Amino acid sequence: MPVRVRFAPSPTGFLHVGGVRTALYNWVVARQAGGAFVLRIEDTDEARNREEWVTGIDEAMRWVGLDWDERHRQSERADRHAAAAERLAAAGRTYWCDCAREEVDARARERGGPPGYDGHCRDLGKGPGGDAALRFRTPDEGTTTVVDVVRGEPAFPNAGIEDFVVVRSNGKVMFVLANVVDDIEMGITHVIRAEEHLPTTPKYLLLWEALGGGAPPVFAHLPVIVNEKRQKLSKRRDPVALELYRDEGYLPEVMLNYLALIGWSPPDGRERFTLAEMVAEFRLEDVGKSPGFFDVAKLRAFNGDAIRALPVEEFTARCQPWLTGPLAPWPPEAYDEQVFAAMAPLVQERVAVLSEVPAMVDFLLLSDVRVDEDDWARAAKPEAVAPLLDRVLEAWAEVPWEHVADEREPLKDSLFAIGDELGLNRKRAQAPVRAAVTGRSVGPPLFESLVVLGRERTLDRLRAARARL
Repeated sequence: MPVRVRFAPSPTGFLHVGGVRTALYNWVVARQAGGAFVLRIEDTDEARNREEWVTGIDEAMRWVGLDWDERHRQSERADRHAAAAERLAAAGRTYWCDCAREEVDARARERGGPPGYDGHCRDLGKGPGGDAALRFRTPDEGTTTVVDVVRGEPAFPNAGIEDFVVVRSNGKVMFVLANVVDDIEMGITHVIRAEEHLPTTPKYLLLWEALGGGAPPVFAHLPVIVNEKRQKLSKRRDPVALELYRDEGYLPEVMLNYLALIGWSPPDGRERFTLAEMVAEFRLEDVGKSPGFFDVAKLRAFNGDAIRALPVEEFTARCQPWLTGPLAPWPPEAYDEQVFAAMAPLVQERVAVLSEVPAMVDFLLLSDVRVDEDDWARAAKPEAVAPLLDRVLEAWAEVPWEHVADEREPLKDSLFAIGDELGLNRKRAQAPVRAAVTGRSVGPPLFESLVVLGRERTLDRLRAARARL
């Protein structure tokens, strides 16, 4: 039987990094077996769904390179879900119940047992209409066992599974039934999803059997992802939207590499690998049970290493959204390709995410540079800086305008010589010059940057800084 997997996000918000990991594991299993990866948008929650979130899911999947073989929207299959509910009713597997939630809760308190529905309407022969919902008649005896590649074989006593609703009083089919119907009819062979779905899996299996689904799919419930406080990642509290990392300048291949490691690692224990290598080496059986820490600092380090490993031409191409595209902090005409080409190797060594690139080169591309007041205050002590800038302006008006590291360094040599004469160490001599010229206290190598900026623009900025003292 051909392997068929599905990734089934709900468009009720941005795509969560945990969802991306689920999609990745599903995608890899499909590609290993030459099977099908199905993207199924589970958009039946009309109150919370937004079309922009559907678009966002598609764009996010394309960005990380997880292509799909089929794409479906669950809302387009409502007739199939309703037909399944009718079959269950015809077979006597369901019944109508008009109990209000308050009544259910009150009876639970009276009997002193666990909360949940008690089967009150099971044998009353009620019909549809009014506030009646359709409930599935769960077995009173026996157990339902989930055979799970990651979790083993957890068993759930059927007596503890309440008669759950499959069709609401408004006629809408519940998610659990729609999910099972779609998996059966789409021939899904593996259900690889988050650990949070494990408690509802017995209901899934009972419906699967009642609908004549045959052999159930292979299950793999993936470990929860937690933050630094070991709390489950939360959309409300944690930075978990994939689009945030995309717009900050993380590389898509790094996101996949890092997310793959939250629950799995190659047999040799290495941490860096390509998607093709993961397809060759991944096994569901090797996925762990323990919660995985989403370490943003480690992800950032991964990304910086990957950026530095890029050919400089590719680095430049990857930077374009922040240089000429929608994420650029300047108008398109401000960008100078030759200037960036001269700076790219220097900038590439110093950024961890691509969104940091503009701040490394803005002083070269913009005519007016705003000097950060805090950086200037730290760098510019008037009693020392005024004579330094006076001497530098005089010397740099004539010095050869070049800097070849460890060979010809006239700009550097002249600045440090002046600093020595004024009793300033190298750091204190460079700081006011850097702040005056670039607007910041940190950035790419100073002297190489000055060569690209040019003599006149450098001296103009130094004069402006001198005038501020």
